[in-house]
Amino acid sequence: MSLAAAKLPENIDELRVFAACLQDELYAKTLHLEKVKAQLAVLKRARYGRSSEKLDRDIEQMELMLGELEEGQAQVQAKREKQADVVALPAVQVEAKKQRAQKARRELPEHLPRERLEHKPDCVCPNCGGNRLRQIGVDERNVLEYVPSHFKVIVHSRPKMACKDCESINQVPMPSMPIVKGLPGPSLLAHVIVSKYCDHLPLHRQSDIYAREGIELDRSLLAAWVGHMAELLTPLAEAVGKHVRQGQTLHADDTPVPVLEPGRGKTRTGRLWTAVRDERPWGSQAPPAAFYQYSPDRTGERAETLLAGCTGYLHADAYAGFNRLYDPDPKTGIPRLTEVACWAHARRKIYDVFEATKSPVALDLLERMGKLFDIERAINGKYPDERKRIRGEQSLPLLDDLKQAFEAALNKISGKSQLAGAIRYALSRWPSLTRYTTDGRLEMTNNAAERAIRPLALGRKNWLFAGSDTGGDRASIMYTLIETAKMNDLNPEAYLRDIIAQIADHPIKKIDQLLPWNFTVKIT
Repeated sequence: MSLAAAKLPENIDELRVFAACLQDELYAKTLHLEKVKAQLAVLKRARYGRSSEKLDRDIEQMELMLGELEEGQAQVQAKREKQADVVALPAVQVEAKKQRAQKARRELPEHLPRERLEHKPDCVCPNCGGNRLRQIGVDERNVLEYVPSHFKVIVHSRPKMACKDCESINQVPMPSMPIVKGLPGPSLLAHVIVSKYCDHLPLHRQSDIYAREGIELDRSLLAAWVGHMAELLTPLAEAVGKHVRQGQTLHADDTPVPVLEPGRGKTRTGRLWTAVRDERPWGSQAPPAAFYQYSPDRTGERAETLLAGCTGYLHADAYAGFNRLYDPDPKTGIPRLTEVACWAHARRKIYDVFEATKSPVALDLLERMGKLFDIERAINGKYPDERKRIRGEQSLPLLDDLKQAFEAALNKISGKSQLAGAIRYALSRWPSLTRYTTDGRLEMTNNAAERAIRPLALGRKNWLFAGSDTGGDRASIMYTLIETAKMNDLNPEAYLRDIIAQIADHPIKKIDQLLPWNFTVKIT
């Protein structure tokens, strides 16, 4: 039953939820239409493709697109079910039950090992206190689980006990599952997520791998699981973002990602941003974390949204979108953030010139900068006061000499050369490049953010975001949890497995308990 034909609720709160569900229904139908179009395109290319090599490449892109569309559909469905639980809307609940009823229970292969869990009730009747109980039946439910290197089936067995005294029937409730009445267990869901976002395996390739084990899990099913998990894990990713923004010395960067525009068959460029809090280089005990956000473009407002509410210092490249964050506050006259420029960027420009020309001037400048990096390696992990003292004694004299070398080089070389441009880049940012010597908490480079961006750059050729941009939002959620777990020396798959097992029942007010640095992963 479509919500469009349902009777409008009279209660204002129910009406708001109804409107949100109606909007989600429209979006879900749009996704379904694009999915059908993509499937048709695959069939047409298979029939009329001009070359097998081009056909394989096109079908690969279509598979990626279909996976993203199906994840979007699943995420919308999970959101609608959550809204229906908050405010009872009969039309929503009827439709959800109808959709679930249409999905036949998947038969699991007999060759998989079975692990039986018995959920036995107490020996005393909870209604009358009698102890004369007899078993009248048992409910069994199979849950597909993944153990590293193999699958297994966990059989949840729940005997039904009838009391001979009062004839009441008692049964232990089914343990909470990540997806209500769904097939996968927490370990399998964590494995699918980490395989896609950490190991860069698209869902259709994972489906092929599982098929070799005799397990038929098609791409659309895996996509539904990922979509549901994105909705479930959103509050935890937001808690990581809150922790990151509280830091006083932050790192930020962004990278381009391909975004499909449904209906046009073309891609455009979106951006994935990261804000990193990593205070380990100066001996702080604050947990390290990386927070990611997606945006459809690279306007300055996106950088401001990423760093909303942040104060202190920002390590970043020379992207102009950060400039407004460095402007004095109209009320206080103090900048929200103070710029700390990256020596790695400045060095890279000169290194590129040296690689192309073998210029002795460029080589001399690189050697001078190398001595500054040597000092940083020696003081890594020391406390701020000591770092500042050593920089004052050793780095500042080298920086003065380097600046003179920059200026002398400009007088010797062509002002239009690439090397001159690289030198001017450094001199024009000299105050922000040397700011790291004024505070022992600051870093010489923005490498913390670049390390957080690297996994995205490695994996982006293996995924394609849907045109609604929700694929980018899902990726930002998953990367926030995976990369933050890695920064805290946790196995991201083990961490997600235990988180997924309990987050559905975890109080939202205590979400901080599930953050990587507060959570003890159970290794099994």
